[in-house]
Amino acid sequence: APALSGLHLVEAASPREEAGAIALAMREALEEPGRTAALITPDRALARRVAAALKRWGIAVDDSAGAPLTETPPGVFLLLLAELAAGSVAPAPLLAALKHPLAAGGMAAGDFRARVRELDRLCLRGPRPASGLAGVADVVARHAPPRLRTWWADVSARLEPLIAALRAEASVASHVAAHVAAAEALAASDSEDGASRLWTGEAGEAASQFLAELMETSAGWRIAGADYPALLKVLMKTVTVRPVYGRHPRLKIWGPLEARLQQADLVILGGLNEGSWPPDPGVDPWLSRPMRADFGLPPLERRIGQAAHDFAQAAAAPRVILTRSTRVDGAPTVPSRWLLRLAAVLGEEKIPAGPWRSWHGAQDRPAAVAPCSRPVPTPPIAARPRQLSVTQLQTWMRDPYAIYARYILKLEPLDPLDADPGAAEKGTVIHQALEEFVRAYPVDLPADALDQLLSCGQRAFAAYLDRPAVRAFWWPRFLHVAQWFIATEQERRLSHQTVLSEERGRMPVAAPGLAEPFTVIAKADRIDRTAEGLVVIDYKTGNPPSARELHAGFAPQLPVEALIAEAGGFKGVPAAAVAGLEFWRLSGGEPAGKITAMKEIARLKAAADQGLRDLVALFARPETPYLSQPRPAMAPAGDFDHLARIKEWGSVAALGGEEKNS
Repeated sequence: APALSGLHLVEAASPREEAGAIALAMREALEEPGRTAALITPDRALARRVAAALKRWGIAVDDSAGAPLTETPPGVFLLLLAELAAGSVAPAPLLAALKHPLAAGGMAAGDFRARVRELDRLCLRGPRPASGLAGVADVVARHAPPRLRTWWADVSARLEPLIAALRAEASVASHVAAHVAAAEALAASDSEDGASRLWTGEAGEAASQFLAELMETSAGWRIAGADYPALLKVLMKTVTVRPVYGRHPRLKIWGPLEARLQQADLVILGGLNEGSWPPDPGVDPWLSRPMRADFGLPPLERRIGQAAHDFAQAAAAPRVILTRSTRVDGAPTVPSRWLLRLAAVLGEEKIPAGPWRSWHGAQDRPAAVAPCSRPVPTPPIAARPRQLSVTQLQTWMRDPYAIYARYILKLEPLDPLDADPGAAEKGTVIHQALEEFVRAYPVDLPADALDQLLSCGQRAFAAYLDRPAVRAFWWPRFLHVAQWFIATEQERRLSHQTVLSEERGRMPVAAPGLAEPFTVIAKADRIDRTAEGLVVIDYKTGNPPSARELHAGFAPQLPVEALIAEAGGFKGVPAAAVAGLEFWRLSGGEPAGKITAMKEIARLKAAADQGLRDLVALFARPETPYLSQPRPAMAPAGDFDHLARIKEWGSVAALGGEEKNS
C-alpha cells in the first residue's frame, strides 16, 4: 500500500538480534554514496549493542549520548583498583585489576600479564588466601618460583599505600590522592610513566579532570575507606565521555531529544517496547497528582506525550524502520502503544519486515554443519601411563578419555577462583584428624580420647575455621563424628588392632605386551588386624558405592586394596589374608556414623583381580582407544567432558537414532 511505502517493522527475538538487524540496515545504507542513516532510541543498552555490532565492519558510530566514564578503560581501571584496595585483596578483584590492559607495573604490558596469569594459575586457584596483601604473599611464598615472588613484592609495594589509606576514615581528597598515586604506579610501563598511559585520550582527560575537581571540592568531606569505591562509582557515572573525532560521518545514534532538529535519509526507531519507548512514568513518592496540580507542576504523563511527539516526528521520515524485541532478559515484552495503534489502524494490512533479520541470522550460520566425530585416541604404548592409583582405576573403566587427557596429554583442570571449601576439602580434613589420632593411639585409647580427637580436628580444620560456613556446619558435624568414632573405637579395640593408617602401597600387574609390569598404587585409610585376618577400611564422608557398583566392578578401590594387602604391598604390614572390607560413613548427621561390611569378600577380590588384569591387558594393546564414556550410565560428569566434546557428538548420535556413546 502507498501508505506503507518506505516503512518496515522488525520484530526480533532478542535484543542481540534486534541490534544485529539495525547494524545491518545501517551498514546497507553506506552502500549508496552520500546516504545517511540514524538510529533513534531512548534505550541506551540497545545503542551500545548496535555500536558494538557495527565494529564488525570497522565502523565507529557517533553516539550523541556518549559513554559514562565508568564504561571507559581508564574509568574501569580506576574502579577495579579502588574495589581491590577497599576489600580484602580477594583473588577475583585482584586479578580483574591486574589483568586490565592499563596495568603494567613498570614492565612491558605483555610481560606483566604473563606474570599475572602465572600468579593466577599457581597461587590463586582454589580456596581464598588469608585477607590482605600478606595473605597473597604467604601463598606466593609457598607455591611460586623466585622470580614470581620478586614480581609480587614489587606489585605489593605499588598497592600498599592505597590499601593502607583506605583502612581508615579520611577526607575524600586524601583517598583520591592515594588512589591516583597507586593507579599511576600500577599503570607505569618500562617505556612510559603511569600518567602518560592513564590520562591520555578523551576518556583519560575526562578522568583526570574529574578526579582533580573531586580533590578540590571534597577536602572537608570525610568517609570510611570501605565506602570510597561506591562513592567513586556513583560520581563517575555522572561524567559523560564523547569522542571528538574518528566517528563515521554518515551514521549516527541519537536520543529522541537530539533527533528533534536533525534528519537522515534512513531513520531507524529502535526499542519500541512499553517501558522503553514510551518510558514508564513511574510514581511520585512525595507528591500526589492533586498536589502536583496545586503546585503548577506538569503531570507525570507529560513525558509520554513528549515521547509520542518525538516518535511521530521521526516516523514521518521518507524511509523508516521500526524495531523491537519480543523478549528481553528471557521475559516477553509488550509492544509500544504506538505500534499497537498502527496495527489497529492498518487492520489486515501488515507492515513489511524487510530482509535484515534474516540477514542477521545468516551472518554466522555455516553453509553446512559438519559435526565432530567421537574422539578415538590411540597413543603409542610408550606414552601410556605405567602406574595409576586405585581411585583412578574407576575413572579408567568409566571414562578412559579422562585418563588420556590427564596422564598422556598432561592436562589438569583449574580450580575455580575464590572457591568455597567443598566436599573434597571436608573429606580431607576429617581424614587428617582421624589419621593423626589413630597414629598417636594405635593400641590403647587415652582417658581423654574425645578431647584428643577434637584437638586433632582443630589442627586439621585450622585453615578453614575462619569461614563462617565451615564453623557453622562442618565443625558441629565433626563433633558428632568424633563422639561416634570414640564410642566405636572403645568397643572395637577389644577385638581389633590398628596396624596401618593413611599409608601407601603398591602392587605390580603383569600383562602381555608390556616390557615391565603395570603398577597399581593405593593409599589405605586404615587397616586393622583381627584373629580372622586383616580388615581394610575406607572412610567416606559422602555416600559409599552401592552393592551393585561393587559387584559390577565399577568401584574396585577396597577389593584392590585387599589384593595389595594380601600381596604384602603395604609397608609394615606383612602379607596376610583379608577377612573384611568395610566402609565407614562419617556424615555427622543422624546417625553420625555407620559401618557397612561387604559380603562375599572372596568373590569381590577374585572379580577385582581378574578385572584388573583384563583392564591392564586391554590397554596394553596399541589398537585400544581411550574412549570417552563408553558406558554413559556408569560415568559421572568429568573434568574433561568439554575437551571430548561429548554434547556435540553425543547429540548427533542421539538424533541419528543411535544409542549415545555406544
